[in-house]
Amino acid sequence: MSFQEHFDWVAENDAGPRKAQQSYHQQIQGLLRYHIPEDSKVLEWGSGPGELLEALKPTRGLGVDLSLKMVERAKSERTGSNLEFRQGDLMEEGVDEEFDAVVLDYLPGYLQDIHLAISNVKQSCHPRTRLYLLSLNHGWQPLLALGKLFGKVVKQPESNWLSKTDLCNILELNGFEVLTRTTEQLFPFQIPLVSGFFNRFLVRLPFFRHFGMSNFIVARPIAKPQLEGDISCSVVVPARNESGNVLGALERIPVMGKQTEIIFVEGHSTDDTWEVIKRETEAYKGPHKIQILQQPGKGKWDAVFAGFAVAKGDILVIQDADLTAPPEDLPKFYEAVEEGRAEFANGCRLVYPMESEAMRFLNLLGNKFFATALSFVLGQDFKDSLCGTKMMLRSDYERLLKRIEVLGDFDPFGDFNLLFGSAMLDLKIRDVLVRYKDRAYGDTNISRFRHGWILLKMTFFGLRKIKFSPSFYRREP
Repeated sequence: MSFQEHFDWVAENDAGPRKAQQSYHQQIQGLLRYHIPEDSKVLEWGSGPGELLEALKPTRGLGVDLSLKMVERAKSERTGSNLEFRQGDLMEEGVDEEFDAVVLDYLPGYLQDIHLAISNVKQSCHPRTRLYLLSLNHGWQPLLALGKLFGKVVKQPESNWLSKTDLCNILELNGFEVLTRTTEQLFPFQIPLVSGFFNRFLVRLPFFRHFGMSNFIVARPIAKPQLEGDISCSVVVPARNESGNVLGALERIPVMGKQTEIIFVEGHSTDDTWEVIKRETEAYKGPHKIQILQQPGKGKWDAVFAGFAVAKGDILVIQDADLTAPPEDLPKFYEAVEEGRAEFANGCRLVYPMESEAMRFLNLLGNKFFATALSFVLGQDFKDSLCGTKMMLRSDYERLLKRIEVLGDFDPFGDFNLLFGSAMLDLKIRDVLVRYKDRAYGDTNISRFRHGWILLKMTFFGLRKIKFSPSFYRREP
């Protein structure tokens, strides 16, 4: 029996097993709903009866399946005008249309040539497309065999024996870069409290994280961002009590792209920072465009938010006005983002030797702790979560603002907002090394203990909302 004939048979005979597996399918839907925003264009290969595609609530959803009977069933059961189902074979051709997300839900196990299939998937990808791939963790094979005996699992043809490492290698050989690799569904059943404990907490912890039923991989095509024409850059400089650094910022921020814009955002200073900003920017005769404003609220995030709101550049970056992270390093961030090697370029001060007064010992320990904690929370490694210099595409920032709405107003500094949002968008976060310098003027605006306590609370907030998120495997209301 061919694969097509088999899945034609499944389309007419899986009612009982599919009902028994309802909790498993709902968990998969919850997992992918967490990662894929509702306003996305989604392509699902091996879409079956279309339940998953419908649950993702795409603006445009295309389901492609080898089985004509599965396609007919999906068309009859899923009637949304934003959904389309068609027959197709990933072994023969891709889909000549770009999508924001491409889903392969347990399809790799049945592909006769996985390299060819992944190559064909690329046809539907733009530089910001994310590929979401699920496959069986084969340690669960004995339990699935038991499920078949009791009629809870439909019979299947012999499948490929694929580990996460195998899949990552194939993806990388075919032009994709792996962003996340986990196992999910340590308990693929729905029992109140028990399911949440196993699937939200236990499967995220060392040792247990290897034993989820589903291998889950998020990847992106290795491609340069498609920005039309020459690229511009906006540098937002939050400045509170930094009057002695304004001229230095103007003189030292380098030209990046076709045009660099500097936006000073003054933050209710008690010195003459605002007057100095007005005086120095009026006298400025350099190559940069200049904007100045006073932030409406309080805190660094409010200043960054205000600055980014008026920015005109294709790439956005924060440059702290204290200049302890030198502006001369900004071109390294720009090149990483412009070339697509990073989608969120995060400054790292903790590699090169620092100048003697740059960071006190307790601050250094705190920075190392929060970087380690945030790496665990977000599932991407970085070494310095609190460096002020951070860069990303404006288009990604606009998507990020929508994504972090669910987090509420929890971060007065902005570092965690940007890191959390980037991770929730499955962006590639990469550290860019900077040399940390002594302050040339003024005093730090950071309180070690008061702000450290706020950062600690935000870290636990991230554990609850992201790492152990109840949004994973959430049922529809």
